[in-house]
Amino acid sequence: MSEQATTVTTAGWTLRDWQQAYRQGMPPSALLLPLLNALTTRDPAWISLITPAQLQAQLDALLSSGASPASQPLFGVPLAVKDNIDVAGLPTTAACPAFSYQPEADAHCVARLRAAGAIIIGKTNLDQFATGLVGTRSPYGAVVNSFSSLHVGGGSSSGSASVVARGLVPLALGTDTAGSGRVPAGFNNIVGLKPSRGWLSGSGVVPACRSLDCVSVFALTVEDALLAARLAGGDDERDPFSRRPCWPAAVAPKRLAIPATTPWFGDSEQAAAWLLALEQAQALGLELVETDFTPLWQLAALLYEGPWLAERDVAVGAFLRANADAVNPVVLDIINKAGRFSASDSFRGHYRRAELLRQIDALWQQVDGLLVPTSPRLPTLAEVAAAPVVVNSQLGTWTNFVNLADCCALALPAPFRSDGLPAGITLIAPAWRDQGLALLGQQWQQALALPLGATGRALPAAQPLTVDEPEQVQIAVVGAHLTGMPLNHQLTSRGGRLLAATTTAPCYRLFALPGTVPPKPGLAHVGGDGQAIAVELWSLPLTQFGSFVAEVPPPLAIGSLELADGRLVKGFVCEPRGLNGARDITHFGGWRAFMAASATSL
Repeated sequence: MSEQATTVTTAGWTLRDWQQAYRQGMPPSALLLPLLNALTTRDPAWISLITPAQLQAQLDALLSSGASPASQPLFGVPLAVKDNIDVAGLPTTAACPAFSYQPEADAHCVARLRAAGAIIIGKTNLDQFATGLVGTRSPYGAVVNSFSSLHVGGGSSSGSASVVARGLVPLALGTDTAGSGRVPAGFNNIVGLKPSRGWLSGSGVVPACRSLDCVSVFALTVEDALLAARLAGGDDERDPFSRRPCWPAAVAPKRLAIPATTPWFGDSEQAAAWLLALEQAQALGLELVETDFTPLWQLAALLYEGPWLAERDVAVGAFLRANADAVNPVVLDIINKAGRFSASDSFRGHYRRAELLRQIDALWQQVDGLLVPTSPRLPTLAEVAAAPVVVNSQLGTWTNFVNLADCCALALPAPFRSDGLPAGITLIAPAWRDQGLALLGQQWQQALALPLGATGRALPAAQPLTVDEPEQVQIAVVGAHLTGMPLNHQLTSRGGRLLAATTTAPCYRLFALPGTVPPKPGLAHVGGDGQAIAVELWSLPLTQFGSFVAEVPPPLAIGSLELADGRLVKGFVCEPRGLNGARDITHFGGWRAFMAASATSL
């Protein structure tokens, strides 16, 4: 490959910068070869890098396919991959050289990003076997904080966060079981998207706790992280834990629970930064509700103090026992503790989890999500070396419960500490609310306008987020659910959208039902003796339709309604028994006109 002369530097570029350069005619080799030549595995963030020949092969495959910046959203974009995720042509080590193997194929998520045009540039360092939140448990070296060589960079996805924060690549894949995709983001002033479990397939990933693991995304901006997740996600029949997304309408959460008590483990800088973050949240108009997080902490304790620890033994225990000398002693000690748990303990753990989830479900009835510090402290390398297990456990205070609770999470940059180091916050919500979190996350990032990672580059102006729309059902409403009427909130609170004001076919009669609170009409199909009745046609996410119907009281029901144009849609109808004693108000032409006339007569 011949390097083309260029003065372009790609340091700190977002996806938009890469896309713009290619659309202006810059050849991929002119950007990617200088980038590759500037990288080295002497940097502890990298475990392996592609060769120039491997880069050329990827570019040849990309260009020979007829791909272009217009057809592929990640055309020519360099991607880093945590080294417990398979990439064909590069070894997978999980930060243990004795474990290393050569995968024959890309992991499912890597293959999808490659199909979108991404160029794999290398594999990144991690806490060995993804066991740790510190980024120091690796024979390839500790990955330090991007802002301070004295402080940890966070783990286990330490290398992926570092190469994004320093602007070497715009995107990197990590994994997250207990916070590995969030803690490093918070420590490095970048975005860490921890998706709903099963959205991104785990096939081709060395498991930690297979039933809880998530492939995560690091990026400089929320919009880049969400785009990468949308491209990497997809149902995978090879992964039994893969799930088809069940998207509600993408709505930014407004009412957020914050912890009533916040342990800081002596880190006053982190505590002060949290108060600044709360001020920012209030400035954005968010409603913050102090909440007892005890059930969440009790759930978190099951991850390393309960039988889920045995999942790590299932994943790599046999290798560890046969190769103990090749394993980090802290990692070995943690996984060896799995032997303390019996099959009975496993069931007890599942029972306890179910009990706690019932309590947590009650919390979701009161708030839209959670707002927490990403980590309660930012330790130094020396502090971790002095108490590796204790400090690591402290870092998981706000992360360990998330996957056990089947939640999604988005780690975001937050106001810096007074010592110049990053302090992050994390948004958390029930599964499949990822897109709503991204909407709020983008608002948050734009409001703070912090520089990108550790690059010093200014945050670009936001672009509208592209979201996957939920499957919709159309429903015609005729009375108290009309716009401005007392029950309209039952539609809007579920993400309902008004499509049109129209009328039924001329075969209905409308009745005012006696004794209903608030007042409601009944619509009856009568054939040739009817007339057109005014209705509104709404679109409601299919996932919300069941709960909406559950609120419909008798004698009303949801049935099939014929519109003026002949379409059949779901809509409000009335059981015949409900019309006994009801007043025929058909001549008003609709409920709104009847209510207006009634108000005038009063």
